Amino acid sequence: MIRFFTEDIPFTLSRKIPTRQWLTALALKEGFTVGELNYIFCSDEYLLQVNREYLEHDYYTDIITFDNSEEENRLEGDIFVSIDRVRDNARQLAIPEEQELRRVLAHGLLHLCGFGDKTDEEVKRMREKEEESLARWGL
Repeated sequence: MIRFFTEDIPFTLSRKIPTRQWLTALALKEGFTVGELNYIFCSDEYLLQVNREYLEHDYYTDIITFDNSEEENRLEGDIFVSIDRVRDNARQLAIPEEQELRRVLAHGLLHLCGFGDKTDEEVKRMREKEEESLARWGL
């Protein structure tokens, strides 16, 4: 089950059912099923506090993914998304907010599937997977 929540900002995700179907299909493509997956939309300040408290990082980020999986090939986790960062990134990249939001949603799921983004090679592979996922959404 994929659920969407907001924490400290007014935000409504459009097209929730197709989004769930799209994310579930992405997981299946990578060889995973979806257990309980929570996307929590929040502000920069909220996510900065999460970053400080749980990861001991003192910087803004667009997404933080917590893996709660207990079974192999079954995704479970909490994915925090800063809507402020998504909007700012979209402006800086001169792309639609919808596109950047979908990229970030896929990014979190891909982390749970085992894709990293620490090395140059990992970043390259992550971007390829994000692009594939956006193409499946139609962006």
